[in-house]
Formats: sequence, structure tokens, C-alpha cells
Amino acid sequence: MRFSVCNLGCKVNAYEAESIAASLCERGWQQVSFEEPADAALVFTCAVTNTAAAKSRKMMHRVKRLNKDCVIAMVGCYAQVASDELEEAEIIVGTGHKKDLPDLLVEFMETHKKIRAIDVLDGVSFESLPSVRFENRARGFLKIQDGCNQFCSYCIIPFARGRERSMRADEAVKEAEKIALTHREIVLTGIHTGRYRDGDLDLNGLIRRILAQTQGLARLRISSIEITEVSDSLLEQIATDERIARHLHIPLQAGSDKILRAMNRPYRRKDYIDRIQEIKERIPGICVSADVIVGFPGESEEDFADTVACVQEAGLAFLHVFPFSPRSGTVAEKMPLQVASETKKQRVHELLELSDRRFAEYMGNFVAKPSQIIAEDYRDGYTSGYTSQYIPVRVAGRHPHGSLVDVILERLDGQVMEGVPLGLAQGDKNETL
Repeated sequence: MRFSVCNLGCKVNAYEAESIAASLCERGWQQVSFEEPADAALVFTCAVTNTAAAKSRKMMHRVKRLNKDCVIAMVGCYAQVASDELEEAEIIVGTGHKKDLPDLLVEFMETHKKIRAIDVLDGVSFESLPSVRFENRARGFLKIQDGCNQFCSYCIIPFARGRERSMRADEAVKEAEKIALTHREIVLTGIHTGRYRDGDLDLNGLIRRILAQTQGLARLRISSIEITEVSDSLLEQIATDERIARHLHIPLQAGSDKILRAMNRPYRRKDYIDRIQEIKERIPGICVSADVIVGFPGESEEDFADTVACVQEAGLAFLHVFPFSPRSGTVAEKMPLQVASETKKQRVHELLELSDRRFAEYMGNFVAKPSQIIAEDYRDGYTSGYTSQYIPVRVAGRHPHGSLVDVILERLDGQVMEGVPLGLAQGDKNETL
């Protein structure tokens, strides 16, 4: 049996899609590209904006046009909040039951009866999926948390994913041990990763356990964390354990207090800047990046100027920038003073240019300094990888995939650093993961 997978959402969606794909392959299914004929197509949907929802519907219709006999499974956030808009699909699976997808596909093929697996999310428990391990990748992802209690005014995720819940710590450690068999770096991910809890154990405690019990792990990275969740104990552990990546992605969303209040964000401009500066003082050289939404309803030129100034004052290394797009069912959808599309495009462009300049400046601080990458891709005579600070680097020659490569960073070429290899790190020679 042949299947294809399309992910239209976030990194958590990508993790879930890859996990289910791996489960199907273990059962003897063959994965093919989304353009090829297949017996089943899995579309992992996104509901974060109306545009994302429309893309999910278009993908469903596209599959039908390409292969009318293909079984379509619409999965995830959009399927959870708007299943009635996806009735053409043979299988609809919301936030829960993703791990049951292989069985649901078999069930439909036997009965030819449509399947709808949409649960009420109140009190739902954490759904553990098989760990994702790919031998051709240096980083393995481990989803440790799901759901959100924040209810930002622009966001549908609390309705699509439900309330916060976390993987049991013992299970997380076991999954980390499995991933470390084939990956030198593990990325901890979730909808609200910094809110991880298992009883009294918080994210910092989980990280401590994983590092203590996982053999062969060279680096542990946090995918994203809110400014209100960066604890002093976490900073102390990052500062004292080089295995924890020197990169924190901390969403800003806006640098105007007026807009932050309208967004229902749990901090103000000064809180954000002060904490970022404290982080950088405690961990010199750390890379701090952020998400920013531009064109939120009511965002004036002055508000946008405040965001630009905030990025600079906080000393952010780079940005992920998104134009505000209303989502049905959120408070922000019906807010007055919606910003014109052209204005949003111009502001996105301005912030992306600022991001490029800031990242080039940040990376320039590492020129002529020793660093270390985990080897990933080899192409055209160069091996590429990332430093602990998430700086992309390429070095001449072929280095074993997954090996630790010591380098001197020589110069910046566009948005990539070129480095001179100093040889493989101790214990990694002739090792291929």
C-alpha cells in the first residue's frame, strides 16, 4: 500500500505527521511524494488563520482531482474545529486519535464507511506518538507538551488543541534515549513547551533528567519558549551545561504595549526587553530570536515603530515575521481598525530586512572564533550544519553525518558562515550515525 503526507502547519504538526508516517512504514506501507498516485493521502491541517484553513480545503480537493480513488484523511487542528467543512474526506481525525490513523485507514479500506474521530477536548490527556528518528537527519524531535491555556486574542489553538497537558517524564526520557541512538541533537517541542509539567517536575527538571540519563547526546535544544517561562534555574542550567543549545526562540509578537494588551499577551514591552537583556548577561553570546506579528488590528505607525525599536533594544538576533491574518472564532477577527494588506506587506518587508541585518551582525561576532557543528548535509564539496547558537555553517570536505566538527568561523557568505574544519571532535572519528 502506498501513502503520501502533506503538512500544512507548525513544527508540532510536522512532528506528528512524521511520526505517523514512520508508523505506517513500519507496517509495510510505502511512502511516496504527494504528486504520485497513492492508496491514501494524509493531510495534516492548520487552523491558525483563515488562509491556512483555506489551504487545507484546497489540498483536499487537489487530492480528489489527482486521484479520485485515494482515501483522504484530514488530520489536526482545522479538522478539530471545522470538521463540517471537510465532509468530502473519508477520514477526519481531530486533535486526538492521531496514533490510531494506521488502524483507521485499514478500517475504512475494509468497511468503506466514513470515519469521524473528533473528541471534546475538555480533560483530554496527552497523546503520545512514536518518537521520530530519521538516520539522514542530525536532529530528532520529541514532542513533550500539547495544548494552550493562554487564549491570545488572535489564536484558535486553545480551541483546536485543548488545554495544556504534558508527556510523563519517564516516557519522555525513554523516548529521548531512543532518539539519541541515531541523532546527536534532540529538539524538545510542544505548543507551549515552557509550560511542561509532570507533577512538580517542570521543563528544567525534565531537561536535567534527559541529560543525566541519555547516552551519546551532544546537544539538546528547546524549540520555543515564552518570556514568562524562562526561569532562573533554566538559565543557570543552560549557562553551566554546554549540551544545552545557546539559542532561545522567545516570541515577542509586538513591541507596543497597546497592541500587546489587545493581543492578550502576558507581558509588556519593558518586561520583555529587561528579561532578554538579563538572559544575554547571564549567558554571553546566546542567540535570542523571536516571532513578530505585524498589522494587528489598530496597529498604527507609532505602534509599529515601537516594535522595530523593541527588536533593536532587546538585541534580538533574528525574527520570524507574520502578517496578521484573522481567524474565524477568535476575538481579533471582529476587532475594528483592521490594517490594510499593503501596509502589512510593507511592514513585513521592513522587519525581514532588519532581521537579515541583525543576524549578519550577530554572526559577525563569531568570526575568527572556534565553534562546533553537527554535520548534516554534504553537497558540492561542502558539509553543512548548525552551531549551538543556530548559526548555519558550511565547511569544506565530507564529514560523517552526525559527527561533531570543530571549526574556525572565517567569514559570512550571505546568511551562512564559512568555516575551516579543525578535524572531528574526540571520539567521533570514522563514526557515522
